[in-house]
Amino acid sequence: MKNLKTVVIMVLALVMAVITLSACSAPQAKNGDTVQINYTGKLSDGTVFDSSVGGTPLEFKLGAATVIPGFEKAVLGMKVGEKKTVTIPVNEAYGPRRDDLVEEISRDQLSKDLIPYVGQHLHSTNTEGATRDAVVTKVTDTTITVDENLPLAGKDLTFDLELIKIL
Repeated sequence: MKNLKTVVIMVLALVMAVITLSACSAPQAKNGDTVQINYTGKLSDGTVFDSSVGGTPLEFKLGAATVIPGFEKAVLGMKVGEKKTVTIPVNEAYGPRRDDLVEEISRDQLSKDLIPYVGQHLHSTNTEGATRDAVVTKVTDTTITVDENLPLAGKDLTFDLELIKIL
């Protein structure tokens, strides 16, 4: 009976060592890898602004600058199945809000059939073909005020992350 107990303890120790070693040797996400991530993005007050949970994981290539810098930095070094929560400061997210991107426009410059309202999204194209997106923030009889800042500019962002796959 004592020998059986010793054997069981040795087998359990061996199993734990194998599990520990396999966890340590799991590949980590690195530059050049394409990864799939489940995420939930929240503002500092806890408001969820986006999530892939229950939908399609976000897939992107590390080092390709297709996501905000702080998000990419947070994923680097993660292992498949790993979960973590990170707070990304403004400068590693969408940057600070810029007052120069808020503009008052005369209603005479707008199409006659446009009836602007606060919260409306407007899109325009300049002579070089670049598009501008803005949100109407104020409407008067003679002017409208538009804001071209990205909606998440000026905000620290918190993400719950789970690395699903390294492709």
